[in-house]
Amino acid sequence: MKTADFQLVPALRREVASEVDPGASPFKIVIDPQMRLQLRRALIELIDNHDEALAAHYSDGKLALESYKEYIEVFARSLKETMESKEGVSHLLRAVGFNVPPEEVNLRPELRWKPGGLA
Repeated sequence: MKTADFQLVPALRREVASEVDPGASPFKIVIDPQMRLQLRRALIELIDNHDEALAAHYSDGKLALESYKEYIEVFARSLKETMESKEGVSHLLRAVGFNVPPEEVNLRPELRWKPGGLA
């Protein structure tokens, strides 16, 4: 192979690469930052509430746990069940300013990806 057959070129200019945040959420561009902050706070409150409830059940002798692993599994199950409920989703909606009764919450919203949207 002759050296004239190819040429190495940088894929990105240095200044462009340094401006890109690989951990940045693409939703920051589309979703209102204030709503995202309110949603984040509501999720943290929900997490804290579940943690406090599980701790109270454990200290009252109503919940048996043998390890931290088991606690995390029970904690994850509790959060999952809440987030899969109309009441849980309604709580998040209220936290960002929407007053949607639980019976009107759609637990199976259609994901409407645009063609080529997922690679």
